[in-house]
Amino acid sequence: MFHSFHSVILLWLGCTWCVCKEMSDSVLQQTLDYACGAGADCGPVHQNGPCFQPNTVRAHCNYAVNSYFQRKGQAQGTCDFKGTATVSASDPSINGCSYPSSVR
Repeated sequence: MFHSFHSVILLWLGCTWCVCKEMSDSVLQQTLDYACGAGADCGPVHQNGPCFQPNTVRAHCNYAVNSYFQRKGQAQGTCDFKGTATVSASDPSINGCSYPSSVR
């Protein structure tokens, strides 16, 4: 109940994140590599970084595409990555790793 209510409030406020869709690790790795090479702050997902755990391609991809999306001011089209990512009103922050968000 709280999670749904929290999501509704964030949506009302306009808080949005970019997250990777459920796809194969090889596809998500390509998205991760692109986002990191195109301006995302990927330092936090490097080993010993605050967002390294969980050490999965999808978790690292989520952080990278969201960083790119936020750095581009949540501009239209900056959370697509050839169909591998999508905009979400649910905060993907996990295990003490805070994903940045901007209120639109």
